[in-house]
This record gives sequence, structure tokens and C-alpha cells, in this order.
Amino acid sequence: MTISFEDFSKVEIRIGTIVEVKCFPEALKPAYKIWVDFGSDVGIRKTSAQITTHYEPEGLLGKQVAGVMNFLPKQIGNFMSEVLLLGFPDSEGEVVLIGVDQIIPNGGQLF
Repeated sequence: MTISFEDFSKVEIRIGTIVEVKCFPEALKPAYKIWVDFGSDVGIRKTSAQITTHYEPEGLLGKQVAGVMNFLPKQIGNFMSEVLLLGFPDSEGEVVLIGVDQIIPNGGQLF
């Protein structure tokens, strides 16, 4: 399927820094509750992510990640997810988060 640049520009993808991670034992599949600082214009958003195969909570703190900001919030068990973190599947189908190779100011928008 081909989309226009106008369609793509409707997706708000920003960079943020993970500031808090907690285990999410109530989730159906192993997951973390994650809080990401997307800068002063957006603030801190929370999400749930099934990334326990490749990541430990301590190793996620301070990591910069990309997220889709303008999806509707989604209730996941007793937790409201406010952003979708982006990643690619590895050879086993497990999520590897998208990151950057330089420090980017929180809230920077993909273009």
C-alpha cells in the first residue's frame, strides 16, 4: 500500500528518555510499565511494552526511544497506555526498540 507524505505527516513520532520502569505482573504476557519523558511540550507519558526478552528495567533507564504520540490511549489491564514505543522484531519475533546513535533533546519530532 502506498501512502502520501501528507498521510505520513499525521503520525506524530517523537524521541524521549525512559525515566521509570516497573514490572507489570498483571499483564497477560511478560511486560513492563514504562514512563518516558518527551520534553516540556509533551511531558511524561506512560506505556506498557512486551520487551522483557531483551531488556532489564535497570538497563532501560536513561535510554532514548521513539514513540507514536497521537494514538488514542489504550487500557491494558489496570494500566492506561498513552504512547506506543517503536521497535522491530528480531529473528525470533521479539521486540528490539528503535533508538538513536546520538543524544537528541526530548520531544524531538521525526521528519
